[in-house]
Amino acid sequence: MNALRTPTGSHERIAVIELFGRYCGEAALVAAYLAGVDRAIISEVPFEPKRLAQLIMKDKRANPKNYAMIAISEGARMIGSEVFLSGESDAYGHRRLGGIGEETGAILKELTGEDVLNQRLSYLMRSGVPDSLDLMVAVNFANIAIDLFLKGVFGRLVSLSRGIYTDIPLSTITTGQKRVDVRELYDVEEYRPKVRHAGGKPMFLY
Repeated sequence: MNALRTPTGSHERIAVIELFGRYCGEAALVAAYLAGVDRAIISEVPFEPKRLAQLIMKDKRANPKNYAMIAISEGARMIGSEVFLSGESDAYGHRRLGGIGEETGAILKELTGEDVLNQRLSYLMRSGVPDSLDLMVAVNFANIAIDLFLKGVFGRLVSLSRGIYTDIPLSTITTGQKRVDVRELYDVEEYRPKVRHAGGKPMFLY
């Protein structure tokens, strides 16, 4: 996401960057938090375009380079609207999400008169060379899975729970839906990440 600062700033635009996540805004929230993006729109909190336009113009004017950036989850929706779905259902009954970024960009352009750069990160989020943490977790997951197999233990999912390697029932992934803890991690009025209490939380806040 930081790489998009160059074209956004050089053209003094507003960037609207759409990220994967389906109905959970974690990817957009964490990306915005770590990259210092001005505003983040997540799936859990419907947003008001006029309010967003006011906030992002405030950010743009406050930036010496006259640009601003928004991260938006593909499952986000405007107040009174539905999420953007397209295409046929996949093998799991899920239809493709996406398009809210372009729609939001078009509305912002109309409301502000500013040029908007729209970008769907899509699979770029899952691309790139793994760092040491990625490699460490992957290797340890593989070793734990092999140990479970050798012990004759099946139907388990290798995982990290609060920073500790463990295994949980495979059924866990089909029960419930992962959601952002809005009260602890998000400012619903300002449309941006707000980690209220980092102490006592796991390394990745989830």
